[in-house]
Amino acid sequence: MNNKRKSKKNQVVTANIFEQQEFITKAEVIKAQLKASTWRELETNGKFGKNDKLSFITDEMLILGCDIGSETHYLRAIDTRGRELSKSAFAFENNSEGFQNALDWAAKLAVSNGKSQIVMGLEPTGHYWFCLASWMITNGISVVQVNPYAVKQTKEIEDNSQLKDDRKDPKLIANLVKDGNYGMPYLPEGIYADMRRLTMFRDQLTEDRIRCLNRLHREMKIYFPEYKEAFGKIDGTFCLEILKTAPFPGDLLKLGVRGIEQVWHNAKLRGRGYNRAATIYGFARTSVGLKEGADAGRMAVKWFVERMMELDKQLSEIEEQLKQKCREIPYAANILDISGVGEHILSGILSEMGDISRFDDVKEIQKLAGMGLVACSSGKHEGKTKISHRGRKRLRYWLFQAAKLAVAHAEEFKELHMYYTTRPDNPLKKMQSLIVIACKILRVIYAILKKGGTYDPKKLLTDIKRPKQVNQAA
Repeated sequence: MNNKRKSKKNQVVTANIFEQQEFITKAEVIKAQLKASTWRELETNGKFGKNDKLSFITDEMLILGCDIGSETHYLRAIDTRGRELSKSAFAFENNSEGFQNALDWAAKLAVSNGKSQIVMGLEPTGHYWFCLASWMITNGISVVQVNPYAVKQTKEIEDNSQLKDDRKDPKLIANLVKDGNYGMPYLPEGIYADMRRLTMFRDQLTEDRIRCLNRLHREMKIYFPEYKEAFGKIDGTFCLEILKTAPFPGDLLKLGVRGIEQVWHNAKLRGRGYNRAATIYGFARTSVGLKEGADAGRMAVKWFVERMMELDKQLSEIEEQLKQKCREIPYAANILDISGVGEHILSGILSEMGDISRFDDVKEIQKLAGMGLVACSSGKHEGKTKISHRGRKRLRYWLFQAAKLAVAHAEEFKELHMYYTTRPDNPLKKMQSLIVIACKILRVIYAILKKGGTYDPKKLLTDIKRPKQVNQAA
C-alpha cells in the first residue's frame, strides 16, 4: 500500500518537474522572440499620434509599469483591459542581475497569460532610468515613457488618495500606457550622445567656476574692499595672475608697480592691462582691508584662483570638442550665418534637441522646449496666452539666449523685435517678443537641418506688415 502511495507521489513530482521545464522552455522562447520598437522605427516615418499609440498596444502585449528608484525599481503587469496579471509588485535591483530577474519574471507572466511581446512604461526620473531602458531595449522589450505630471494627476483614480507609493505608481504608469498616454523615449546616439554629455559637463564646470568666483569675491571684500576699482574685471587673465601671486594690499605694496608688471611679463601676457599697474598700486596704498587672518585668506584666494584657471582650461578644451562635433552635423555650419548665434549657443541647442530626423514638424520641438502656447479660456472669459514651460528647460534656455544675442547683433532681428513691440495692433512686451523670436530662430534651424538650405535674412522680414501708402494726386 505504501509502495503505491510513493509511486503516485513520485509520478506527481515528475509531472510537476516536466511542467516546470516546459514552462521555462516557453519563457525562453518568448525571450528569444521579443522585439523592441524604438523612436527610430515609430517616429521617423510620420507622426506617431494618439491613434497610432493605441494601435501599437495590442492584445498580445504584456504591459509593464515601472516605478524608477535610485537603487530599487518596482514592476506591475496588466493586460490591454487593465486587469492586473501580477499578484504584487516585483522589486528588482538596479544592476545586471536585477534587470535579468525582471526580464525572467515578465517572460513567465507572458507565458502564463498567452502574451508574446512586452512593453514597459516608466517615468523619466532624473538619470536613473537610462541604463534600465537601454538594457531592456537591447533585450527586446519596448520601452515607453509617461509624463510624471500625468501620473500625479491620476493617483486618486486608484484609491481616492494622493499618497505616493512605490507599489501604487507602477500600476498607474501601466494604465497610462494602456490608454495610449505615453511617448517614445529618446536616448541620444553617436555624435548627439557625445554632445549632450559634453554640454552637461560644460554646464557643471561653469557652475563650479561661478561658485569659486563668488567665494573669491567674499575673501576680497574682507581683505581688499577696493578690489573692484583696482582690478576691474576680477576674473580676467591679468587679474587672476596677480591674485595668484599677490592678492592683498600688503602683497601688492611689496611688489610695487614694476613688480606687478613683471608678474604679467613672466606670464607672457600682452595687451593694455599693463596700464592698470599704477592704479592697482594706488588703491593698495589706501586700502582699509582687514589684516587679521590674512594668511588664511591669502591661501583661500590662491586656491580659488588656481581652481578657476584650471576650470578655464578644461572649459576651453570642451568648447573645442563641441565645435568639432557641430561641424560634423550636416548643414549645421549654415546656422552660424545668423549674427549672434555662435558655436557655443548652437552646440547647446543641438545637444538638447538631438537628431532632427525624429521630428515631423517644428512645433514638436517647440513643445519639447516648453515653448508651446497655452491659454485658459472659458465662456466669455479669455485667459492670457503663455508658454507651457513644460519640456527641456535647457533647450528653452539656449533658444532664449540665441534670441537675445540675435536681437543685439543681427539687423534683421533688431527690426523684427522693434516691429513686434511697437506695431499698432497687438503690440508685444519685450519678453514676449523675445520668445516669438526664439521660436522663429528654431524654425530657421529646423528648416536648415531638414532641407539643407542656407540662411536668408530677408525671409524673416515677411512678418512685418507695412502700412499701405496712398498716393495723392498732385
